[in-house]
Formats: sequence, structure tokens, C-alpha cells
Amino acid sequence: MYVNNCPAHTSSLRGGRGGGGKCVAGFLRRFSFQPLSENPLLGPSSATLQKLGALAWDKVVNEHQGWRLVTCIWLHAGVVHLVANMLSLVLIGLRLEQQFGYMRIGIIYLVSGVGGSVLSSLFIRNSISVGASGALFGLLGAMLSELFTNWTIYTNKAAALATLLIIIAINLAIGILPHVDNFAHIGGFLTGFLLGFVFLMRPHYGWMQRYVLPSSVKDSTKKYLAYQWILLAVASVLVIVG
Repeated sequence: MYVNNCPAHTSSLRGGRGGGGKCVAGFLRRFSFQPLSENPLLGPSSATLQKLGALAWDKVVNEHQGWRLVTCIWLHAGVVHLVANMLSLVLIGLRLEQQFGYMRIGIIYLVSGVGGSVLSSLFIRNSISVGASGALFGLLGAMLSELFTNWTIYTNKAAALATLLIIIAINLAIGILPHVDNFAHIGGFLTGFLLGFVFLMRPHYGWMQRYVLPSSVKDSTKKYLAYQWILLAVASVLVIVG
């Protein structure tokens, strides 16, 4: 918001047609927000976001600013956008990080964000895009592939699958709303779905049960099942080719 400096830029437009509106929370001076008519999410102008690294097709393709595929993940359109994404990150990412560690989940989060940015830049050429939605959808995709590859360790499989699919469907439906970048959602989801097979594979149920068997019983089961290795191999190839 310091870079945006709403009062300075809005006052310069005030003599023109439409007046530009008043800055929100003007008592914050240069940290105040753009008029709600311009940005209803309590944030800076589109020009400021683009200056700070928002995803813009023309900048990426014609000016070779590929770094925008990464920087746009860390930018948000406003306070409302930031709070919504951070709440989603806590709800979605907390369980995954507790089970698999911050390193693997961090890789999935970042790469999924880039995957969402790539798909978004291919289809959206007339507006900028910011936010971590693609990365968040990558975590949702990873949760789904984790359910599939670790199918044997879940007791209530149908309920877990149904719940996850409903959450994914609701979030994708939100993408139909105006100004929401569903291409970033889809790109991030597909990337996270493939990476989940690679990074989130766990030993199957039979191998984990060896800890409760009597010492006299020999367990010859393998740590991972054949289908888990097949899914990992296919997903790895698709990630590399993609």
C-alpha cells in the first residue's frame, strides 16, 4: 500500500470524468485503499499490482518476464483476498503439513502455484492475475491423489472421497463468479494432483500392521504395493512432460 499511495494518485484523477472516488480508510494516508468502485477487496490499484509482479500475459510473453509466474503467487488483490486465502491455507494445509512435513507440502504448494500461473497465462490475456488460489488448489489436488495412492490405510473410504470431492466441486464452482481466475485453479489442481502421487505415498495398511503382530510371526509383505509404484511412475512422467 505504500507503493500504491492512493491519495496521491486519486487526487490527480479527481478533475477528470467520474472523479475516481475516495480512498477507503483515508486516515491511513498513503497506506489507504483504493476506492471500492475500483477494488472492492480493500487493496491497491491494478497498476500497482502489475508494477509489483502481478501475472500479465503481455509482460510474460512479449517482455520475457517469466518471473511473474512466481511473484504473482505472493501478491493479493486486497485484505479480503488475503484473509480468505490464508484461512483456506490453514484449513487445507495444516493436516497435510502435520502428516507429511513442511518440505514436501511446501514443494507441492509452490510448484502448483506456478502450474496455475502457466495455465492462467495461456488463457487470460486481457487482465492481470494475483493470489495463491492455484497453490491452494494444488493442495486440494494432492489431498485427492494422496487418498488414492494410500487407499488401503483409510477405514471409511467412501466418506473421505465424497467429502473431498464436494469441497473441490464447491471451490471450482466459485470460479464461475466474475473476476475469479478458474484457469489458475484448474492448473494448480492438476499439478498438485500429480505431485501428490510422487511426494505423498505412504506404506500400505498390511505393512504398517507388522508392528502389532507377535514377534513369532514373520511378515514378508512389501512396504509399498505395486499400484502405488505404478501411479508414482505415471505421475512422474506426466509432471516431467508437462
